[in-house]
Amino acid sequence: MAVTVTTDAGPATPSRRRPRRGLRRGEVRGMPYLLILPGFIFYALFVLVPIADTVRLSFLEWDGLSPQTWVGLDNYLQVLTDPNTWTSLRVSLVFVVFSCVLPVVIALLLVGIIARTRIRGLSFFRFVFFLPYTIALAVVAIAWRWLYSLDGSLNAIIEAVFGPDFVRPFLGDAGLALPALGIVGLWATFGFVVVMLLSGTQHIPKELYEAARIDGAGPVREFFTVTLPGIRHELRVSLVMTLTLSLRIFDLPLMATQGGPGYATTTPSLMMYRDVFVNGQIGPGAAIAVLLTLVIFIGVGLVNRLVRSE
Repeated sequence: MAVTVTTDAGPATPSRRRPRRGLRRGEVRGMPYLLILPGFIFYALFVLVPIADTVRLSFLEWDGLSPQTWVGLDNYLQVLTDPNTWTSLRVSLVFVVFSCVLPVVIALLLVGIIARTRIRGLSFFRFVFFLPYTIALAVVAIAWRWLYSLDGSLNAIIEAVFGPDFVRPFLGDAGLALPALGIVGLWATFGFVVVMLLSGTQHIPKELYEAARIDGAGPVREFFTVTLPGIRHELRVSLVMTLTLSLRIFDLPLMATQGGPGYATTTPSLMMYRDVFVNGQIGPGAAIAVLLTLVIFIGVGLVNRLVRSE
């Protein structure tokens, strides 16, 4: 029953108390937290605990057998003063260009064209584009290593067209090995980006394109005012996924070149693998893992901030 409060200024509006939401029959307090508890325990055991242990190992000197020795920041100083670390970081940046920037730029151009036209059998082309992304990079590396070999298909075509003087050991040349692997990364991630951006265009109302054309917008203006804002979320996901893959890439250079010639195709992940499993230097390897994780976090944060501001 509402109570009317009378003041000098006259009757006030009825005061209403917001009823408290009680528990329904059979409902347990905190049920949402209980439902996510098994998944959180699994995530903590297999993700959070290994990350914390990796951070701990980065402050130790240990070969996996002898007693552990606390060395503080010595492992980080050793990693940061090693010129091979900066060489591997430059290699990762090249992979970022080939496996993240170029696929996104080319896919945006392709999606901008497709969004203006109707293509029959688009689902089939999506499957064809996405197929390379479903293949493990280790298998992709072995297949492309055969293509790049001296007696492979690529050199056979080059020899038939240009002559034997133009035949090159692509993966054995310090100047060609990294761009050659970069092309493989482009081939492997391009389909994923195309499918992601095409899925975003399906949610853009056709009326927006019609209104833009009525206003006299050309293809470029239509792309920047209609298509690009409509696929902003898919673009962010594509950038984050490909950037993360490019910075932590491991199996492609391992299976194709073993990081060679020299350190021409050695990535930080491959350096970490060598330190831990080949050289028995677990501390420096863990330090590389921590630093690489920080670089990935910073890169993902910049991407999210850039796309959100756009």
